[in-house]
Parts: sequence; C-alpha cells; structure tokens
Amino acid sequence: MASTARRAKDCVFCAIVADVAPRSVVYEDDIVIAIMDLRPVTPGHTLVMPKAHLPRLSDVDATTGARLFEVGQRIAAALYETGWQVEGINLFYADGKAALQEVFHAHLHVIPRFDGDGFVIDADWSRQPDRNELDAQAGQLSGLLANP
Repeated sequence: MASTARRAKDCVFCAIVADVAPRSVVYEDDIVIAIMDLRPVTPGHTLVMPKAHLPRLSDVDATTGARLFEVGQRIAAALYETGWQVEGINLFYADGKAALQEVFHAHLHVIPRFDGDGFVIDADWSRQPDRNELDAQAGQLSGLLANP
C-alpha cells in the first residue's frame, strides 16, 4: 500500500514506506507501518513508524501517536503468542541524537525481552533531587503544557 504522506528524499524509512527499499512488513494501514528491525536486539524486534516523515516526537500529531502505540501494543500481545522466547516487552522511543535516535523519522521499537538477552538500559539511578527541585521542574513543565 503506497502512502501519499509527505516524505523526505534521503530518509530510509520514507523509502521503506514507499516500498522502494527492502522491508518485512508486520502491519500496515493508512497511518502507520510496522516492519522487522534489520538489526534486532532480539528475535521479533519490530519498528512501528508513521507513513508521514515526522522527524521528532513533537512533530507527531495525537492521532498518529495513538496509532503508533495502539499498533505497538497489538504487536507486543502477538509476540507473547508466537512461541518465541518472550518474557517481557520494552517499548522504546528515541527522540533526538542524544537519546540515541539514529534514523530521524519517528518510530517506536517493540522489543521482546528475555532473561540474559543482552539488551541493557543503564543510567545512574542514584540521583535523588529534593522535593523543591522536583516541584520547580513540575511547575515549569506544567506552565509550558498550559500554554501551547
């Protein structure tokens, strides 16, 4: 199914959407497409992406975002039914280079997990800001959300 959504000429995901690059399609509708990841963390690692070229999470409208997560949830449920080694699921969304985004076209990773699979999400979880700092951050973000 070819989409009339806007595309970027040099985006590999746009080429996948247009069916001019190789792809293994799991799911497709008018808004999103889900494909097998070429460099899977584990077997079944799937990418769900909008058909429109939307580089950042903030570019994704509410309808498209809801569909990304709806399809991601459906794929996660299906993964448990495959008989593959699936003990858990990570949904991973990277937005921006510092967040490890490599292809600048919005996409949601659906990653089957199992004990010893080698996938690591690591950080220094020991920092505990005081309540005043948390309240100040909450207030700043809340103010920005109230005034779009």
